[in-house]
Amino acid sequence: MLALGVAFGLVVGALLGLVGGGGGILAVPALVYGLGLPLSAAVPGSLAVVGLASAVAVAPRARREVSWRVAGVVAAAGIPTALLGGVVNHHLDQRVLLLAFAGIMVAAGVRMLLPTAESGGVCDLPGGGVACRRCLPRAVVTRLGVGFLTGLLGVGGGFLLVPALVVALGLRAPVAVATSLVVIVVNSAAGLVPYVVAGHVASAMNWPVIGLFALAAIAISLPAGRLARHIPATALRRGFAVLVLLVAVGVTAQSVKALVG
Repeated sequence: MLALGVAFGLVVGALLGLVGGGGGILAVPALVYGLGLPLSAAVPGSLAVVGLASAVAVAPRARREVSWRVAGVVAAAGIPTALLGGVVNHHLDQRVLLLAFAGIMVAAGVRMLLPTAESGGVCDLPGGGVACRRCLPRAVVTRLGVGFLTGLLGVGGGFLLVPALVVALGLRAPVAVATSLVVIVVNSAAGLVPYVVAGHVASAMNWPVIGLFALAAIAISLPAGRLARHIPATALRRGFAVLVLLVAVGVTAQSVKALVG
């Protein structure tokens, strides 16, 4: 099991470094179906791993590629809804949550396969900067929903946030990726709070497995982030979309089987 934890951690960390998100959407199925953790442990475990790996992945991009004003507003908007999502999680059937998770995976995968403008937009300035005053209202609305999913399902939100920053806010892809990593760090921490308060982190976590999972994700996220600069963004997005759809099929099958059984 420890070897599997390392392997899955490498995959999650690589995704965070390459595409600025997507770690959580695969971390939860990996922890539940690959490592046998209950969902009550997999969700906070995913938040911890994704938050730490994102912090490492954003380090080389922090100075030049992060729009800090957008990141601050978007992260702040997501904190209360991330907390709410964590509270709601404790009152829903975990099998239903996994099925909902699979549905979101399918929607995200299909969306990422569709053509997306990689540059220009309402928030993008000619010199590469960000028109924050025009962006902030859209950023707040975008983040409210993504923040709720962060707490509810244990995803950092990057797989939804990066396309939202590109499509809704018009940010360039490199800026969207780096900015999303900052937001993931903040809202993963916020989403983790209800689980800590409820005692799930202390009682249900398999710390050796989660620890190796996290270390592997952190170790690979930095070199993956550097490699991403040499790979076309479209190729990365489409490859990730296919992977998400394949995992969604497996999660859906397991969820339906559990509900019927």
